[in-house]
Order: sequence, then structure tokens, then C-alpha cells
Amino acid sequence: MIAPAQRAHPTGVVHLAKYSVWFGKIAALRDVDLHFAPQCITALIGPSGCGKSTLLRAINRLDDGMVDVSRRGQLLLDNRDIYDSTVSVSELRRRVGMVFQRSTPFPRSVFDNVAYGPRLNGLARGAELDDRVEQALRRAVLWDEVSDRLSESALHLSIGQQQRLCIARALANEPEVLLLDEPTSALDPSATQRIEELLYELRRALTIVLVTHNLHQAARVSDQTVFLDDGRVIEVGETRHLFTGPRETRTEAFITGRFG
Repeated sequence: MIAPAQRAHPTGVVHLAKYSVWFGKIAALRDVDLHFAPQCITALIGPSGCGKSTLLRAINRLDDGMVDVSRRGQLLLDNRDIYDSTVSVSELRRRVGMVFQRSTPFPRSVFDNVAYGPRLNGLARGAELDDRVEQALRRAVLWDEVSDRLSESALHLSIGQQQRLCIARALANEPEVLLLDEPTSALDPSATQRIEELLYELRRALTIVLVTHNLHQAARVSDQTVFLDDGRVIEVGETRHLFTGPRETRTEAFITGRFG
């Protein structure tokens, strides 16, 4: 099995072209044009209700089955529209991992949490499954803390460990894209630092999109930042430039705390 960091040709390029989403008559995203590159952390920032989480969920097709949802434009993964009728949603979600604001471990053992995806997707079994679980836990910087607790309930882990377990669970499927919706908002500073250090390592192999309300976090960990407001992309750019010299007055007003 080739480790993700050794892939000859980076995959996981996400591109949105004039992409809009409506819930009923309410526009949640409006003509969004964005490019998320591999080996890069992109932070999505903006006031509550601006469309950050809607955008994240769209990349994973988590709005499938919702009543009265309509879309326009394109959302591409490696130049293929994820809403094409030939796209397998289960395969999409293997390739695009999602970690939510609050840790969501299954009420199962630590091992079974991480093994769940590979078993479901038929990716590994037996000794190969054992190796995959260990690799995922190591990549999530959790193996040393749980290697002797694999048969214990994941619910017995600390909140910070549970969140890293959820990251390991996503990594066990060997995704190309990792989506994170405020993954540290419920964590203490020490656990937050661990997650941020982990993300910085994972960026060498993955496309990472991070929704955060913590502007300091966005400035610390991301390579690119997107500022959204009212469902629109107001500004996108290299993080250090966007925070030190934003082009748009609305961006400056938001990052300086004058609104939002």
C-alpha cells in the first residue's frame, strides 16, 4: 500500500465554479468560485450564517436528501462533478473525509471506530486491517496514547483524544481531502495545539479545508484563507497577506472585529 505522502501525482483538487445553493427560497451560497489545492490548508472564515459550513457540507454531499435544496454551477473533485449521476456517494465520502465540531466517536471500541470505514468500504481485513488502524492512529498522533486500549470503548477517551480518533477514523479510508468544521471549538488550549500541529503535518499529503471562528487559528495554521459573507466569497488569498493587508474593506472590518 502506498502511503498518501508518497503519491506520485497529488489528487484531491476541489474546484467550485459559479456554485450556488438554495434552501427553499433562501440562498446559502451565491456564485462561489474557489480552488482548493492539494498539500494546502485553506481556512474558511466569516460571520455566523455566512455559508462556511454549507460550503464544507456540499463538498461531502451532506445536503443530499434534504428537502427543498437546489443547486447551480459546478463542484468538482479532480475535474469530475461530484453531483454527476455516475458518482458513488460512498466512494466520494471515502475520498473526502469529514470531521465535525463535536467529536462523534461510535459507542464501540477504539479499534472498531477506526476500522469501521475500511471494513465498510472493503479496503482491508485481517492483518492488513490491523496495520491500517495502527497507521491511521499514528498519523493522528494517537497511537502511543491508545495502543494498549484498543479494545476499550472510545467513549472513555478524553474529548481531545476523541477528536483525534475521529480524524484517525477519516484517515483510515486514505482520503485525499479532509474537511473540518470547527474541530477545536470544544477543546482546551493543550488539545487545540495538538490538533493544529497534527493538521500542519497532514497538509503534506492532503487537501485540508478548515472552518473556524478563531481568526488566530486561521492565521496560525492555514496557507490560504477565504472570507465569506452572505453566501459570497468576498476575498481569498494567501493567509499572511489577507490578514496583514486585506484588499476589501469588509474583510478588514471583519478581521479587526468591527463586525461579525
